[in-house]
Amino acid sequence: MKTKGEGKKTEMVECVKRAKFSVAFASLFMLAILAGNTALGHCDSYDGPVITDAKEALEANNPKLVFKWISREQESEIASLFKKTIALKSGDQEIYEVVENYFFETLVRLHRETEGAPYTGLKAPGTTKKIIQMSDNAVLKGDVDDLITRLNSHVANVIREKYDKVVALNQQKNESVKAGRDYVAAYVDYTHTLEAVHSIVEHGNDLHGAH
Repeated sequence: MKTKGEGKKTEMVECVKRAKFSVAFASLFMLAILAGNTALGHCDSYDGPVITDAKEALEANNPKLVFKWISREQESEIASLFKKTIALKSGDQEIYEVVENYFFETLVRLHRETEGAPYTGLKAPGTTKKIIQMSDNAVLKGDVDDLITRLNSHVANVIREKYDKVVALNQQKNESVKAGRDYVAAYVDYTHTLEAVHSIVEHGNDLHGAH
């Protein structure tokens, strides 16, 4: 039979385990966003690069402009659908918009297939996360300095906030069990965030996935 002290110790260990799991998951989630991970990509968005290229291809009547997004085996399907879409471009605009949208959906679906990711429909314009928009703009402008400055500032603010919380709670961590748990949760959050950032810097992005 566990003593009262042993019971508190076990409860504390479980609290730390839960905190570590939550923080580790949150850190991976945050880094996945920064790395452009599968579920949070924007290639299935109307303002994403796939449909941007698809619109340019239709404007230039050149299906090869979108072949980069699909596999060689998928080219014939897209080429055929592209031809049908172009044939209706100068006709009834309502019909053309339906066919054009079907072309977009098919292209994105096939692109997602090449990455082993599910297709869940096209996302509306404006739903792409700000960090992804900034990363795309950096590529288009050929200037990454502004992106790095903003991102560094954001990361610095996050780390400073977590650090300040740990320092504040450290002063009262032994006043009660609750105060101690609050300190441990903040400490684990702080250290795991730093470890996650350091891991990315040291080893690069191992979170490859679909966009």
